[in-house]
Amino acid sequence: MKLTQFLRGGEKRLGILTEKGMVDATAFSNGRLPLAIEDVIGGGETLWNKLRGLDFRGAQTVPEREITYLPCVEKPEKIICIGLNYSRHAAEMDLEAPKYPTLFNKFNSALSAHKEKIFLPASAEKFDYEAELVIVMGKTARHVSRENALSYVFGYMPGNDLSARDLQFCTKQWMLGKTCDGFGPIGPCITTADEVGDPQSLKIESRVNGELRQSASTHEMIFDCATIISYVSQYITLRPADLIFTGSPSGVIKGMPKEKQHWLKAGDEVRVTIEKLGSLSNIMA
Repeated sequence: MKLTQFLRGGEKRLGILTEKGMVDATAFSNGRLPLAIEDVIGGGETLWNKLRGLDFRGAQTVPEREITYLPCVEKPEKIICIGLNYSRHAAEMDLEAPKYPTLFNKFNSALSAHKEKIFLPASAEKFDYEAELVIVMGKTARHVSRENALSYVFGYMPGNDLSARDLQFCTKQWMLGKTCDGFGPIGPCITTADEVGDPQSLKIESRVNGELRQSASTHEMIFDCATIISYVSQYITLRPADLIFTGSPSGVIKGMPKEKQHWLKAGDEVRVTIEKLGSLSNIMA
């Protein structure tokens, strides 16, 4: 199942993407379903099964022109990001591949939605894209084993770890360059874990103005999704709707020769596509 949140007529709605198009699940269920995905995720297996049991085949779909997407998750307790999680990306950044997962964070103010414009700060210049698989946690996870880690996942979605490289590397802490307002686009939908299957067998790519920039498989991760969840849970309790950005493959602007480093600018469109999950598109402004 693919779930999202959107505004329609100025009102927040829970959306289910079907083969025919987007269904307004809030209207379809006569208000019996929560409006926020966080509440759906927090409802646990009982509510998830209720959703899966709904028959949307005869439901009316919402025209795309009437949809204003919201971030699939708006208020996670935590947004944890994994740095340098693909060997070739670490190499292009002229950094050693990590022996342990490298963690940093974004704040909720960094979250933005599919088709939302991303306003670039005037005080920086070197704006870069990073296509990433994002994990959406479904259950509280603390001290979980790698073998059981994926059972705590609600779903997955495309994400873009937008980065202001001049801010990222002006100090030893990456945070400022990673969590500017809007620098965590996610969506358009969360695909539930049961539909994804193995998260380490997904093709991932990014395009800028239609030009292919990144192309890899999540199989190339240094630390796979199960390892990341288990590792983080040893120190930080993961809660339902927490997000984990799992790292980006090679092909970013920072990794190019200096003469080819044409940083993102207003008007550029970045599209992140992940197999089975769909495409996330944003225009810089």
